[in-house]
Amino acid sequence: MASGEAETLQPAEEPQPGDLIEIFRAAYQHWALYLGDGYIINLTPLEEGQGASVKSVFSRKAVVRMQLLKEVVGADSYRINNKYDDNHTPLPVSDIIERAQILIGQEVSYDLLGSNCEHFVTLLRYGEGVSEQASRAIGAISLVTAAASAFSVLGIINTRSRNRPF
Repeated sequence: MASGEAETLQPAEEPQPGDLIEIFRAAYQHWALYLGDGYIINLTPLEEGQGASVKSVFSRKAVVRMQLLKEVVGADSYRINNKYDDNHTPLPVSDIIERAQILIGQEVSYDLLGSNCEHFVTLLRYGEGVSEQASRAIGAISLVTAAASAFSVLGIINTRSRNRPF
């Protein structure tokens, strides 16, 4: 399902093996990769047996788990979202699934900005980890840092101006 826009899951439409699944949590999106037969692969925090939580954002390690999509989604909503297909070529589905299955049960590094759940599933699907969510966060952090630096410089200039004897 190659599309630049995300597609909302309809009852008649079932995810296909290799599809990216975007799950809408309260404050963020969790990402998984559909394996087939109702199962997904995703990253979960070490200290939790099931699902993802806000705790996972602060963790440095995660576990790759195969779980039922409906259990991971719970009361949240989700959609099939192969949004990177327009500028990244998906690997063959058999390769995606094989790569995913090798990782089940493995402990992996986790970093919100550089190695998160979206990076993980896009690495499986495309061979390259991509995260729009992380890019937006890095952009926001950069903007705040630049603004703070500007205000700091302005404060120093203002202080120097006030300390001049003339």
